[in-house]
Amino acid sequence: MNHHQVLVQECLRQNRASQKRLYGLFAETMLGVCYRYTKSMADAEDVLQEGFIKVFQHLHQYKADGELGAWIRRIMVNTALNFLKRNARYQEELAYNGTELHPVSDDNPEVMMGAKELAALIRQLPTGYQTIFNLHAVEGYTHVEIGTMLGISEGTSRSQYARARALLVTWVRKYHSDHKLQSYVQ
Repeated sequence: MNHHQVLVQECLRQNRASQKRLYGLFAETMLGVCYRYTKSMADAEDVLQEGFIKVFQHLHQYKADGELGAWIRRIMVNTALNFLKRNARYQEELAYNGTELHPVSDDNPEVMMGAKELAALIRQLPTGYQTIFNLHAVEGYTHVEIGTMLGISEGTSRSQYARARALLVTWVRKYHSDHKLQSYVQ
């Protein structure tokens, strides 16, 4: 039995110290997951708390055949999606609108950009684009799975992902050209 399995067993026995330790092990990472789907740290913290309540309520369902962190991550992603669906300020942005905002491009910008800068750009995407981009590019869900999770068609998921990607490509190129210009000025 590995360390996480022992910790889970202790948590299932309602050992408060073990529950606190489990939370401490995963809270920071999972807050980052929640923050990727929301537009504010306060919302991300709400999702994190709600997600951990679910983790402890359903811990008896955890099968030790997979990573505990991956199991918790799935709960956090689903909790974040449910949060987006039930909060009015996100619902309109999550709804697919058929307007062509940006051309879809398969070009890959050759840019060196830090993870923080890229994450900041992803957070600027409209909520629907941001959600689908995170689910597909970061979490690895297929468009069929995303469609099922969000109640949209596979084609809509693909389309919003392509638009999100194209918008990010445009922004990364702009970032790159702005930084090139700054290096010439200095």
